[in-house]
Amino acid sequence: MIGRITNQMASQMTLAGIEGALDRLDTTQQELSTGKRINQPSDDPSGTALALQLNTDLSNLNNYSNQVTDGTGWSQASSSALSDITNSVQRIRELTLEASNGTQTAADMQASAQEVNQLIDQIKQDADAQYNGQYVFSGSATSTQPYQSGSGDAYAGNAGQVTRTIGPSTTLAVNANLSSVLGTGQTVSGQPAGDGLLLNSLRNIADDMQSGNSSALNSELSSLDTNLNSLTGLSANVGAVQDRLQMASSRIQTLQLSDTQVLSNTQDADMASTEISFSTQQAALQAALQAGANIVQHSLMNFLGSGSG
Repeated sequence: MIGRITNQMASQMTLAGIEGALDRLDTTQQELSTGKRINQPSDDPSGTALALQLNTDLSNLNNYSNQVTDGTGWSQASSSALSDITNSVQRIRELTLEASNGTQTAADMQASAQEVNQLIDQIKQDADAQYNGQYVFSGSATSTQPYQSGSGDAYAGNAGQVTRTIGPSTTLAVNANLSSVLGTGQTVSGQPAGDGLLLNSLRNIADDMQSGNSSALNSELSSLDTNLNSLTGLSANVGAVQDRLQMASSRIQTLQLSDTQVLSNTQDADMASTEISFSTQQAALQAALQAGANIVQHSLMNFLGSGSG
């Protein structure tokens, strides 16, 4: 036998329907306001966990991207300086070839020596290149000027690396050890004077030009070419670093796009669908309110009718 539904039971059922409609409408209104499907963990616990992980991943990717950008700027500053240094060395090589053939006058040799010394000073200035206020060729002593004027070509930096973290457990040295090519200004055993590296070789060339010793310049050419090859190799290494940074940048951008899309799919509301739901839920609430009003009116009429009898 089906029990009779009393006015009180009907009122309770209607009230529950109204409360449910209000809750659904409030949730949908919040989605419309924030543009998010998930506004508190209870909306979707598993989706919330995924969104938290994706936000962490995106934060890490942003940090890696900043490191790649900084490393790229560092290597570009290094590459530009090395290019200028190479041009100066090649000009000195031209002057050395001209002076070594024994046909130049003493005045010509003096003029060549003067230009070589000027180019050496320019090379040292280029070796003091900076990026964001840091010396790129001082090793890890980035606040120290590597080659100071009037210092006898002494190197004031160190052989430390400057690294950037470009991925999970992935670091990359972005600095070039220019002192391994230019020299340190220290005398090395087995060398007649100095360390036999580029600045030392260039100083010897300038001295030979100054003294008019054209025959000695032929032997200096061999040392110069060796050091020029080392300089070219260093430039190639910097180019390889730039290539790796570019690949890292492309990889990071791909991951950022992918994670951002998944995050959007996970937490963002479908606004068109949500607007339709909002309209539907508004209509449902109005219907529930009307049903409640009818019940109250019916109960009141019954009450009045029983009283008049």
